[in-house]
Amino acid sequence: MSQIHKSAIIEDGAILGNDVQIGAYTFISKDAKLANGVKIYQGAQICGATDIGENSEIFSNAVIGSIPQDLKFHGERVKLIIGKNNKIREFAFFNPGTEHGGGETVIGDNNLFMAYTHVAHDCIVGDNNILANNVALAGHVEVENHVVIGGHTPVHQFVKIGSYSMIAGASALTQDIPPFCLAEGNRAIIKSLNLVGLRRKFEKNDIEELSSAYKALFRSNKNLKESAKELIDVTTNEKVRQLCNFVLNTKRGIPYERI
Repeated sequence: MSQIHKSAIIEDGAILGNDVQIGAYTFISKDAKLANGVKIYQGAQICGATDIGENSEIFSNAVIGSIPQDLKFHGERVKLIIGKNNKIREFAFFNPGTEHGGGETVIGDNNLFMAYTHVAHDCIVGDNNILANNVALAGHVEVENHVVIGGHTPVHQFVKIGSYSMIAGASALTQDIPPFCLAEGNRAIIKSLNLVGLRRKFEKNDIEELSSAYKALFRSNKNLKESAKELIDVTTNEKVRQLCNFVLNTKRGIPYERI
């Protein structure tokens, strides 16, 4: 059974699933869609054409779906799509897409966005990620899956962060971070593999293969993309191939210490 506080403002046209909870002094847009089991806590605002998947929770004073902070936005129809089982904590701020970026910001499933996180227009965030307090994603950023980003970290527009990577707190990203890697610093550079995270998820053989590939790519004096091409031609390990393909397809470059 749904629980809706009498002080909540729910515009005509909003679609609410079963067993939703909507707290005091909240706002739900006429174009919003809340799936079954969604919880919206006190003072949160769900603006514009925002879809929220099952069992996601939006905490107090978050503003979700407010218009993009982009001077090229002129009121066109855009969307914010949020998947299942997400936790979006206090004072988070998420924007929908823009016309020139495809019109959608898309969030996957099972993510934790801590307090004061910002997800800007046209971002794509995958599944099972953790963004700590005050992480700020600029427009068009892509975060794959199982990524951890430490607090107070800004990410430059169009940056891509690969799966199973970890970004240390108080870093600043201006280039792409490959999967399975750990990066830190201002400006952030790759320091090593994300070994702690990998040991929790992968078999020893995969980690050994990735360690060898990491050394061949980032600890040699060869051209990075040439090294990736050589590796991908000889390896049979899918995770190594994933790492090499990311390097070959990077648009903003990979930040690492060249020897």
